[in-house]
Amino acid sequence: MNKFYLVLLSTFLLLLTACASVTKDIQVDAKTDPKANLSGYKTYTWLGSAAILNDPEKKWHPPEIQVSDEIKFLIDRELRNKGIILADASEADLAIVFFLGIDMAAMKLKKDPGTNEELLTNVPEGGLIVALIDAESGFVVWLGVAVADYKAGQYTETEVRQRLDYAISRMFSLYQ
Repeated sequence: MNKFYLVLLSTFLLLLTACASVTKDIQVDAKTDPKANLSGYKTYTWLGSAAILNDPEKKWHPPEIQVSDEIKFLIDRELRNKGIILADASEADLAIVFFLGIDMAAMKLKKDPGTNEELLTNVPEGGLIVALIDAESGFVVWLGVAVADYKAGQYTETEVRQRLDYAISRMFSLYQ
């Protein structure tokens, strides 16, 4: 019986480590309007989405999945988990919008391991912004942001889904 628990624990730790390595570069933050009473919002509607690509050298390759559909699905899930349900636009308390961007020309300072000097290096980045807007006033009451390194073709379809799930789950864990 002890062997069973040891194998189970080892497998669990391996899965945790694998997930952590896939998401370690993702930085997430969220801000709430200090005047907003988030607990008062019970319904939402989709306002829209937008995608921006800065790729002057044409290096970007789209992932195998429909990223916008996946993001919308995950946001719907997180809002449902918070007790906020989808409603017609005329009855919704919140309007939801998200923006997705890829900047293939992004630059960062990175240390050269050989010389220990900081060099300006091309490090493509991706970002996701989710905005919750008060339907009555039109003001943004909550804003979530996720930023990550983008490496074309580095992640499998499953890993892309894990990264999106991590970013959006983490983002909405800050919804208070």
